[in-house]
This record gives sequence, C-alpha cells and structure tokens, in this order.
Amino acid sequence: MYPESIVSPMKAELTAVGFEDLTNPDAVNAAINSPGTTLVVVNSVCGCAAGAARPGVKLSLTGAKRPNKITTVFAGFDTEAVAEARKHFAPYPPSSPAIALFKDGKLVHFVERHHIEGRNAQMIADNLKMAFEEFC
Repeated sequence: MYPESIVSPMKAELTAVGFEDLTNPDAVNAAINSPGTTLVVVNSVCGCAAGAARPGVKLSLTGAKRPNKITTVFAGFDTEAVAEARKHFAPYPPSSPAIALFKDGKLVHFVERHHIEGRNAQMIADNLKMAFEEFC
C-alpha cells in the first residue's frame, strides 16, 4: 500500500475539480448503481496516470455532455474500494489506471491501461468525449 503522503496530491488532482473520492465498497456501489451516468477513474501512481489519464479525464469534462457523477478510486491505497469497483468492470481484467463509464448501473464504456499507455491526454479526452456524446 502506498503512503498517504504520496497518494494525497494525486487524489487532489481529481477531487479539486469535483471528482468524488470513493474510499469504501458501499460508496462505490452507491455511485455506480445511481440513476444516470457515472464515471469511475481508477487512479494510480504510475506515469501514464500522471501524464495521460488524469489530465485526459479532466479535459474530457470540457465538452457539451458529461456524466452525472464523476468519481475516483485509488489503486494501491483504497484497496477495498478498488476491488469492489473492479467487480463491476467484468469482463475486463484488473487494470490501473482505468476509466469506466456506467449508465444506470451498467458498464457502457471502458478504457484499459493499455489504451492509456502511449497516448496523450487529448487522445484520452477525445475517446471519453465520444462516449459521453453517446451515453450521457
């Protein structure tokens, strides 16, 4: 498990712009199963989270359509919350970072780590904006 002193600034990159930090399984289930659309970002300490995932998800929210809820869990820190979120990501294997979009509790779009690595923030944002246009 990563120390809080390392994780806190990385969490703050998303919570400072309105992401709800889901730290336990009940919060994860409540968010995912709420009506409307919910974005769940599996945050991470890795370079692709810092260079593409976090900036990309923030940039994606500048479009005309966006999810009703924007949430995050942190891999390697909020382990129970992440494990619960990953139950909802089937059939995708565990991945961090990762980005999931749910509509009325059903997974409708998923971005795995291998779709984040090697891509820039704008590419991640464009991918998410297309999903938001379709599902939000």
